[in-house]
Amino acid sequence: MGIGSFIKKQFIDVIQWNEDSDGVLAWRFPMQDQEIQNGGVLVVRESQMAVFVNEGQIADVFGPGTHKLSTQTLPLLTNLMNWDKLFDSPFKSDVYFFSTRVQTARKWGTPQPITIRDKDFDMVRVRAFGMYSYRVTDPRLFFKEISGTRELYTRDEVEEQLRGILMASMAGSLGSSQVPFLDMAANQMLMAQQVKGDLTTAFGRYGIGLDEFNVASVSLPEELQSALDERISAGMKGGLSADKMTGYTRYQTANAIPLAAQNEGGVAGLGMGLGAGVSLGQVMGQALGGAIAPTVAPAAPAAPAEDSIETRLEKLKGLLDKGLISAADYDSSKAELLKKLIG
Repeated sequence: MGIGSFIKKQFIDVIQWNEDSDGVLAWRFPMQDQEIQNGGVLVVRESQMAVFVNEGQIADVFGPGTHKLSTQTLPLLTNLMNWDKLFDSPFKSDVYFFSTRVQTARKWGTPQPITIRDKDFDMVRVRAFGMYSYRVTDPRLFFKEISGTRELYTRDEVEEQLRGILMASMAGSLGSSQVPFLDMAANQMLMAQQVKGDLTTAFGRYGIGLDEFNVASVSLPEELQSALDERISAGMKGGLSADKMTGYTRYQTANAIPLAAQNEGGVAGLGMGLGAGVSLGQVMGQALGGAIAPTVAPAAPAAPAEDSIETRLEKLKGLLDKGLISAADYDSSKAELLKKLIG
């Protein structure tokens, strides 16, 4: 090996990152035992930033462009190294490149339901899913708080940390928003805006900018969803006028006939023949007429006092607040009481 080859291997003239693979957010230029030639060139491409680090201390940061390396363009490194302004010798320094491209279509979701207070349902457990996009905006903070001096730092690694931040921020923002669950489910954009504001602040502490955040779906656990469906159904029935109620009853009866035909005995089994069917229709008509026409019912004898469903719900809530029952027990018992209340 000649002297020229030896010198060429020892001194670096051009420092650059070609980003050969996707999903890399931070990359350290391989110095090994080499030194940077004073007057060498640093090439930073669009959607990149470069940081000079001396013994773990962040020095100069460069944006896109071609930069000639000297004491004039490296003022912070010059200060850390105590160089003279006329210093022109090769020098050693770690150089880190950061990708500032937008990382798009990243999925998020709540692995477990988030318990929040709700003015309509007191307390609910919510699941949500969606997508978000982000980018590295401050390489100083990103290096200091997340990537550190590792040779390579990938998108998958940072997203492991972002998921925890996202879940904590979402629980806090939804809990303090005072937006009812029904409003969130009907207007997912409203929910996304509420959460995005808090997430932007949380991500910014780590040098990460939140580019987009959306909510694709909001749902309740199965048992709470069943109770909500029954409550909605009861509300729809209770809001019907007399004429509409008659039509609704006829609709239910028409739906019941094909189901009865599938049972043993067919339709006759449901009403014991045509005559019984006519009698059944008369009884239904009388019952419907009695339900629609205002009547004064005779006073019934007093029954032993028993707590109302509302009172039992309040007592159940008191047990939850005192920590005597778990949130799961509370949701299950509440769903059963709501079913009794709806009938």
